[in-house]
Amino acid sequence: MDYRRKKKLTYFTIGLIFLLSGIEYAVILPTIWRYLQTLEAAPYFLGLSLSAFSLSGLLTGPLFGLWSDRTCATKKIILFANLFEIVGNFMYFMGYSKWLLLSSRLVAGIGTGAGSSIFGFLTRSTAPEDRSTVFAAVMACRQAGLLIGPAFNIFLRLCDFRMGPFLVNKYTAPGLFMCLLWILLQLAVVFMYWDIPPQETEDQSESVAEGDKEVVSREVEGEDMDGDDDEGKPLMRPHELLGSYGSVVTPDPQREQAVISNGNLSHISPPSSPPPELDVPSNPFKRFSMSREFLREEVVVLLTAQFITLFNQTALETMVTPLTQKYFNFGELENSVMYCICGVEVIAGFLFVRWLTKRAAERVVLAVGLILCNISCVWCLIFLANPQGGFNWQLAEFIIGVFLQVLGLPFVAVAQVSLFSKVTSEKTQGFSQGVRRSVGGLATILGPLWAGGLTSNLYVMLGVMMALLALLTIMLFFSYDRLVEPSVVEHADSSEDCG
Repeated sequence: MDYRRKKKLTYFTIGLIFLLSGIEYAVILPTIWRYLQTLEAAPYFLGLSLSAFSLSGLLTGPLFGLWSDRTCATKKIILFANLFEIVGNFMYFMGYSKWLLLSSRLVAGIGTGAGSSIFGFLTRSTAPEDRSTVFAAVMACRQAGLLIGPAFNIFLRLCDFRMGPFLVNKYTAPGLFMCLLWILLQLAVVFMYWDIPPQETEDQSESVAEGDKEVVSREVEGEDMDGDDDEGKPLMRPHELLGSYGSVVTPDPQREQAVISNGNLSHISPPSSPPPELDVPSNPFKRFSMSREFLREEVVVLLTAQFITLFNQTALETMVTPLTQKYFNFGELENSVMYCICGVEVIAGFLFVRWLTKRAAERVVLAVGLILCNISCVWCLIFLANPQGGFNWQLAEFIIGVFLQVLGLPFVAVAQVSLFSKVTSEKTQGFSQGVRRSVGGLATILGPLWAGGLTSNLYVMLGVMMALLALLTIMLFFSYDRLVEPSVVEHADSSEDCG
């Protein structure tokens, strides 16, 4: 199978992984609150359960990223991580107690750590100018899962039967359903995913191979024409001039002297082993410094953007289901339809951002998204903290607030992850993406905990969120000039590490 076909199937499989992560979120979130209530869990257990999923991903993301940077074995990492998704969702399906449900989300969250390896792989295998487009497409796959998930939930809520000792109902069925989907994904990864090298590595390898064939052909022609005349033969063969991926290796002076004095290449035995630097693969962390990599101004701003936007997003998501139950008496069906509509909006947003990133710089896209987030938070603080008016007016206020919040998400998400991949080293991209996702994981832990304890005091909850957004806006304003791709990139070096 040729390189291009392998690359397309690999990207398709990555899309499936993010699609399933979105489906899992969409089928579990609308029902988990009622599920916990059937297990006699206190209200704070909702925040604990949502945060447990992020906690394990926070801890495992950098480890999986470090593993992929050292070995480039992304396929093995994905297969290993998906096992935790399978086990965790089966535990969620069992649902004997609130503690088992909490543990199930903790186990399933380990599987999300593979995302750092996947983003590292995408960074190495895409050109900087195409990266925003690729990241937008991958993130849109997750949002497509959020759109499709509620449709599955409409049918899963009709389940009411026993399977051996287990009860299958509208609360436990999502766990069983996701367990089966992750098993199917394992097969897709086995047969349709390859740890392909970057395109430039493939092209260079083919060029070297073609060069070897051409020189060998010339040597054969020279022997036919000149017989045993050594003067017609090249002094150095191409593989002696070329190092890893076509890099030039300085010839040995003693070897050149031997050629001159003897005048016959047959007297020269080839080196017993390649030069040391070609014998041992370079360690991407040999000159790595945590402080130099992550304490630079532009990196701090992007990590702060990752934390604050996800903190606010998950806090609002945690607030939504109790709020709709309190003011609008929404059940599982209504919440599923609401998430479905939000999914349509987010996918449209990602498609628009994909188009926009080809015509505008990522920092411009980030600034637009941040403005939308500020408007959304102000709206929620004014109209949702203490809803006024009748049912129709309150519902309209709620819909507008959710619409604005969802609208800003694609702008911030795509811009910050694309910029982060460009301002950090490509050699250690898996680990760096793991750190970025861990910062996001910390936000998705604290966000639900913050909102879960303040659902009855929305002024405090939304006021802190507004203050965080104001801080991020100030940081973006002062660091705007630094949010660009460095002039020196490391594509060739990163190719050598994973070639």
